[in-house]
Amino acid sequence: MSTVAVPQPRTSPADPGWVPSSLYRVTLEQYEAMVDTGIFTGRDRVHLINGFLAAKMTENDPHATADLLCGDELERVIPPGWHVRPGKPIRIPSPGRDSKPEPDRSVARGHVRDYSRRSPGPADIALVVEVSDTSLSDDRNQAEIYGRAGIPFYWIINLIDGQVEVYSNPGPSGYQSLEVLAPGHVLTVIIDGVAVGEIPVADILP
Repeated sequence: MSTVAVPQPRTSPADPGWVPSSLYRVTLEQYEAMVDTGIFTGRDRVHLINGFLAAKMTENDPHATADLLCGDELERVIPPGWHVRPGKPIRIPSPGRDSKPEPDRSVARGHVRDYSRRSPGPADIALVVEVSDTSLSDDRNQAEIYGRAGIPFYWIINLIDGQVEVYSNPGPSGYQSLEVLAPGHVLTVIIDGVAVGEIPVADILP
């Protein structure tokens, strides 16, 4: 007598947000070629993070306010020979984990025109700043990228908790030091190992 196999129900429903485990990594050269050839339009808000294309968060009003306030304060204290870059890419090569993030603010060596044909690399950057609310977890994870690259300082303007996280002492596994500063404290801007000015935390919070 023959038997009929009865299909067994799935133990759990399929996850509609499932992403394949075998993702394709993109190199810096591939990413830059896509940018240069116009594959990405002005509406494609992406950047390269650890070898993968990642969506950039849209700014809300508090985020935009904190970003502009921080830019103004940095412009006030940075010395000649440096400039503030707003939302511009930093080229961070790393085998199999290339990144080209576009932080809200960075302090770069030299003049704006020095980077007409290339993006600054870690050796050109004294400080990176991200303004964070909904992106706080991602921005904290990016500390590993900036620290591993040797960028001396990374600030996260944490709008959720109303404070600034200061990452310093970079090394092969990321930053080794973290200081959290609330309103009433000041941020010391250090460039090439020299303190060049101070910014009250309250002055860059919306």
